[in-house]
Amino acid sequence: MIENQKVLDSLMPLKKDFLKTEAQFLEISDHDFLSLVLLSPSVGIALANGSVSLFEELALNKRARQLSKGGYFMKKDPVVIAMGYLIKHYDIWETKFMEYLKSLMNEVLNFHNVEYQDVEDDNITPGNFRKEVLKAPYGFVRFMSSFFCSEDVDIINAESRTINKVEYDKVLDIGNKLELNRIPIFRHFCATYNVR
Repeated sequence: MIENQKVLDSLMPLKKDFLKTEAQFLEISDHDFLSLVLLSPSVGIALANGSVSLFEELALNKRARQLSKGGYFMKKDPVVIAMGYLIKHYDIWETKFMEYLKSLMNEVLNFHNVEYQDVEDDNITPGNFRKEVLKAPYGFVRFMSSFFCSEDVDIINAESRTINKVEYDKVLDIGNKLELNRIPIFRHFCATYNVR
C-alpha cells in the first residue's frame, strides 16, 4: 500500500503531526507508521474497558511486530514504541486515524465489489460466514483481520469468537466510523461474535 503515491502523500501529514505531538525523537519509517495506523482499531478495542490488560498488550505487541517492516532483533520495534504513545493518548488520535483508514480503504479497495450479499443478515451461521470470507475480496478480508483479529486466521474461526459487551460496542463504533457497517460481510462478522 505504501507504494501507492496517494496513500503515502496522505499519510505524511498525519505522521508529521503524530511525531511532533507525541514522539519527537522517534525514528519510524513510513511503512511502520502505516502499520501503527492499521493497528489503531485493535488499540481502541483493547482500551474499550478503560485500560489495556497484560494479555491485550502482549497480543498488540505481537501484532505490531507482524505488521512492522522488521529487522529489530536487538532493539525495540518502532511500531511497538509508537503504539505506547498511541495508547496513552488514543482519545486524541482516534478520529484522525479512523479518517485516514477510511480514505486508505477507499483508495486501495473498490467497495462496490465488497457490497454483495449472499446471506441475509438474520441467517448468519459460522459456516455461511466462512463461505462469505472465501468469496470476498482478499484486500478487504485483510483489512478486517488486521483491525479486529489477533491472528489472521481468527477471521474464519467464527465458532470460538467471544467478546465482552463493551468491546463489542467498540467494534461496532469503529465499524460505523470506517463506514464498514454498510458492508454485509462486516455485519455478518459482528453477528458471529458470542457477546458475554
